[in-house]
Amino acid sequence: MTLTLLVIKELAHRRLSFALGVLSVAVAAGCLVGELTVLRAHDLRTQDLVALKERETAERGDSLKDDYRKITLRMGFNVLILHKDQDLADFYADTHASKFMPESHVEKLAHSKVVTIRHLLPSLQQKVRWPERDRTIILMGVRDEVQIPGEAAKSRIQQPVDPGHAILGHQLAASMNITTGQTIVLMGRTFTVSGCHEERGSKDDITVWIDLREAQELLDKPGLINGILALECECALGDITAVRAELEKIAPDVQVIEATDKAVGRAAARRRAAQEAGEAVDAIRRHRDSIRREHERFAATLVPVVVAVSAVWVFTLALANVRERRYEIGVLRAVGVGSSGIIFLFLSKACLIGVLGACTGYAAGVMFGAVKGGIGFGAQAAALLNLRAFLLVVIAAPLLAMVASWLPAMHAAMQDPAVILREE
Repeated sequence: MTLTLLVIKELAHRRLSFALGVLSVAVAAGCLVGELTVLRAHDLRTQDLVALKERETAERGDSLKDDYRKITLRMGFNVLILHKDQDLADFYADTHASKFMPESHVEKLAHSKVVTIRHLLPSLQQKVRWPERDRTIILMGVRDEVQIPGEAAKSRIQQPVDPGHAILGHQLAASMNITTGQTIVLMGRTFTVSGCHEERGSKDDITVWIDLREAQELLDKPGLINGILALECECALGDITAVRAELEKIAPDVQVIEATDKAVGRAAARRRAAQEAGEAVDAIRRHRDSIRREHERFAATLVPVVVAVSAVWVFTLALANVRERRYEIGVLRAVGVGSSGIIFLFLSKACLIGVLGACTGYAAGVMFGAVKGGIGFGAQAAALLNLRAFLLVVIAAPLLAMVASWLPAMHAAMQDPAVILREE
């Protein structure tokens, strides 16, 4: 009978001891693989959650940016284009420009495919006397905004005023008890009031908006305007230098001024939209990283303890096995089996316990990790199978079992057969 066959028969004879040994190794291997699988499942779950959150955030971010765009549009124009010869000191003092330029300038700018501004609105603004009401007002002639050719249609910042109609500022309407639908006479011409603005706390409260053509006729400025209102595009928010450089190349006879508070507010709103779009993803990453660190700390404590307990248990089982087989060892030694053969007898059993325990523990660990990590047993569970982890436990578990069985095996090999047989 060979030693290998003797090992197999001994395993069949002492099934309980063998099963307990396999179980102890399987628990250690399963604990290690389970924790590694939980971490892997956690990473996969994190990737899925982050991807989902990124999609949701992208959708929410687009919605948020659109909301901010609409809000900032209500802030109005933040760029004013004037004639180059306009004295800004006079402009600020008089609240309107005294230098005029051709209305065709707005078409020239639009067709030049300017990139730093949008929503071009030509205007003719002047402080005038409203003789029929004995009031000083600001008359503003406007038309429809001019779109950049080839660009998608955008929502208007300011609606045009239909010919024969007028829109009044809050203070004018309130002080003269004028309401929408009434008819007024302005500088000898009759207009229907199509709207009255809410209070704005600016010169708009004493402004009357009418169609640009009619304003040009009333002010005797045919084909002329004294300002072009515009809005900085996102690429040039807060960078008036870039706007000036581009516009002055296209129309050298103009100058550009910026409503800084509006530009800064608009830029801040856009930045805040982008910031909020990323904060949600960063928050979930930080939360998941925190949970992973907790898993790692727990595994770093649990796995060594379980491995140590398993090694002690294998050692105890091996020592008990040596004592149970004392007479058998004496017989084997008496018939010529050397110390190496006795050691092989016990270490081969330990090696087999380690291999079976490793395979069982790996399977149990993967299943545990999948369930604990929220992956389940679907198609995604295949991603949890880790060849490196499998090789680790298949190599380490037999080594652990053999190391734990080494001293009992040496003790068995060193026993004197004469002493054993005499006692028996």
